[in-house]
Formats: sequence, C-alpha cells, structure tokens
Amino acid sequence: MSEDKVKYHVTMCEGANKSQIGGNHYSIMKIQPIEFIMANKLSFPVGNVVKYVSRYDKKNNSIELQIQDLQKAKQNIDFIIEELKSKEQ
Repeated sequence: MSEDKVKYHVTMCEGANKSQIGGNHYSIMKIQPIEFIMANKLSFPVGNVVKYVSRYDKKNNSIELQIQDLQKAKQNIDFIIEELKSKEQ
C-alpha cells in the first residue's frame, strides 16, 4: 500500500468512519463501502451500486428489504447505462 493510501486509510478510521449511525451493517465489513468509494474516486451512481450490493444481506433480515436494496443498485446501474448511451449520440 502506498504511503498516500495508508494515510487515507488511517484518516478514514479515525474520522467520521469510526462510528456508524443507524445499525452496524457497514462497520462489520473489513473494508467499508465509503472507504472503497472514496479511495477509488467513484461517481455517485457507481458508489451507490457498491453501497447497496455490499449491504443488501447485512442491513435487513427481510427478503423484501434485501430485494429493495438490490433494486436500488439496479436503478443506479440503469442511470450509468443511460449516461453512457447519451454520450454515444
């Protein structure tokens, strides 16, 4: 890991990412989605896909709510596809 990445990781662990408001579905992960999203400078919809796919089976015991998180990820993928298609025209 480069020195910059180590500094970034330490900063994230010491800052806002140290605690989670509203559950523990992210804090139980080895790498939290926010760390991955920010370290890789992902766009908003791509970051949302990472977030929803990584948490769908951890946040809710309800199959209906798990499906809802996956539908949210799918919707964000649709946003990405639409953006790409608009660049073709």
